[in-house]
Amino acid sequence: MPTHSIFVLNQCYCSRWKQLVRVALAPVLSLLPLLAPAQTVQMTVQPGNPKLEISRHIQGQFAEHLGRCIYDGIWVEEGLNVPKQGRIRLDVVEALRKIKVPNLRWPGGCFADTYHWRDGVGPTDQRPKMLNMWWGNNLEDNSFGTHEFLELCQLLGTEPYLAANVGSGTVQEMAGWMEYLNSNDDTPLVLERRKNGHPEPFKVSWWGIGNESWGCGGNMTADYYTDVYKRYATFAHNYPASPPLKKIVSGANGDDAHWTETCMKRIPLNQMWGLTLHQYTLPTGNWSGSKGKATGFGEQEYFNTLRNGLRMEAIVTKHAAIMDRYDPEKKVALLVDEWGIWTDVEPGTNPGFLYQQNTLRDALLAGTTLNIFNNHCDRVRGANLAQAINVLQAVILTEKEKMLLTPTYHVFDLYQVHQDAQYLPLQFQSPDYVLGGEKIPALNASASKDKSGAVHISLVNLDPNKALMLETVLPGVSWKTVSGRILTSANVADYNTFDKPATVKLADFKGAKKKGSNLAVTLPARSVVVLELK
Repeated sequence: MPTHSIFVLNQCYCSRWKQLVRVALAPVLSLLPLLAPAQTVQMTVQPGNPKLEISRHIQGQFAEHLGRCIYDGIWVEEGLNVPKQGRIRLDVVEALRKIKVPNLRWPGGCFADTYHWRDGVGPTDQRPKMLNMWWGNNLEDNSFGTHEFLELCQLLGTEPYLAANVGSGTVQEMAGWMEYLNSNDDTPLVLERRKNGHPEPFKVSWWGIGNESWGCGGNMTADYYTDVYKRYATFAHNYPASPPLKKIVSGANGDDAHWTETCMKRIPLNQMWGLTLHQYTLPTGNWSGSKGKATGFGEQEYFNTLRNGLRMEAIVTKHAAIMDRYDPEKKVALLVDEWGIWTDVEPGTNPGFLYQQNTLRDALLAGTTLNIFNNHCDRVRGANLAQAINVLQAVILTEKEKMLLTPTYHVFDLYQVHQDAQYLPLQFQSPDYVLGGEKIPALNASASKDKSGAVHISLVNLDPNKALMLETVLPGVSWKTVSGRILTSANVADYNTFDKPATVKLADFKGAKKKGSNLAVTLPARSVVVLELK
C-alpha cells in the first residue's frame, strides 16, 4: 500500500477514534462544571452591638379572610374528623406553635377595609352574612370573628395584630372596637363583651390603621392618607386596663419612596409605633399577565424569581434611609407585613382564592428574605408572610382531614433560633450565581447569639448546581461543638403533596466542623442550613 494511503487511513482511524471517545465521555464532560471544586468564601462573624436584637416579630404570619386560609384552614366544619377546639383546627395550631409564631395579622389585607367588626361578634346564628368582594365574591358568614380570632391567638401564644377598617369604616367604629377589646369600665360595649363570654379585657396592643391605603384600602394619595391617619390615631385610645396601643401606619407599596417620605414628614413620631411596607416576589415580575409557575419551572424562571426576590434588600435599605432622616433614633419600626412569592394559582382552583403550591425555590426565597430582615433588625422589627394557610406562600396546606407542612414552614422552623437573639453582623464576599449573562449573589446569611450564649448562623446557597466552601472566623466567640440542620432536595422545583408530604424535609447537617479556632462549612447547592455553635 502506498505510503500516502496508509497516512490517510491512519488519519481516518484517528478521527473515528476521537469521535468515539468524545461520545463515550460526553456524559462525564457535561458533569465537569458540577464536579468543579467548590469556591471558598472567607467569612467573619463580628461581635456586634449587645443591645441590638433580632425581633421575634420578624417571623410573623398573616391570616386574611381570603380563599381557604380561615375557612377550611383554621376554622373547619364541625363534622370534619380532626382534633378541634370548637371549630378551630388543632393540628394546625400545634404546627404553628412549633415554629413559635410571634404575631398573627387579621382580618386583612384588602378584606380589612370592608370588614365591620360588629358583624362578627355575638351569637353565631345571629351574625349577618356579607359578600367578600375582594376575593371571589364568596359568601362570608362571619362565624369566625373577633372572639374566635383571639381564642386562636391564645391557643398559639401569639400577639394579635388587628387591621382596622379605614377604607369603608368610621373613626367611631374603630374606636368602639378598641373599647370593646381593651376597656374594663362598665360601658355598653364592655357589657356587651362580657355578655359575649369574655369578662376581662383582651388587651390588644397592635393596631394597623388601614391597609394598602394607596390601593384597595381607598386609593388615597399620601397627603390625604396622612391626614386621615392622624384623625383616626387621635381617637385610638389607651385604656388603663390594657397596654398602650402600638399604632401602625399603612405604608408603601414596594419602592414607593414618596409614600414613606410623606408619612414620616407629616405624621408626628409620637403618633406612630410602626410603618408598614408591602413587597411581593413575582417570578415574571408582571402583575398584569401570568405571574409565573408555582411548579414545573426551569432554571431560568428559578433564577428570575430569586433575582426579583433579592430586590427586598434594596427596597428595605431605601425606606430605612428615608425613615432615618426623620427618626435618627429609630423609634418607629418598619414592618414588612406582607411579603412572599406570588405565582399563578393551581390549575382548576378558584382564581380568587390564591391557592398555590410551595417548592424548595420558595423556601430558599423565604430563608433569603428572613436573612435580609435579620440584617436590618435595627429598623425592621416586624414582618408577616402572606399567608399562613392555603393562600400564596403558605406554611401549611390542608385538604379536608389531610395537612402538610410546606418547604417554607421548615425554614421558619430553622430560623426560630434567631427570635429575640443578639444580632451578630457577618462580613463576607459572596460568589456569583451566573445564568444567561446575568448574575446574583449565590450566598446570603445572618447570625445571632441567644440568651444562653449559643451562636446561630443561617446560610442560604441559591446556586442550584454548585456547593460553596466557607472558612469562618469568629473573634470573641468561645465554642467547642457545632451542629446543624439542612433543608434541600434533588431539584429546586420539588414540593410536598398530600400523598408524599415529606419530599422536602429537614435533615441533620454534617458538613460543618471545627478547624482550629475557625469554622469550616461545605454548603451544598440549593440549600438552607442553620448551624448552632456551643
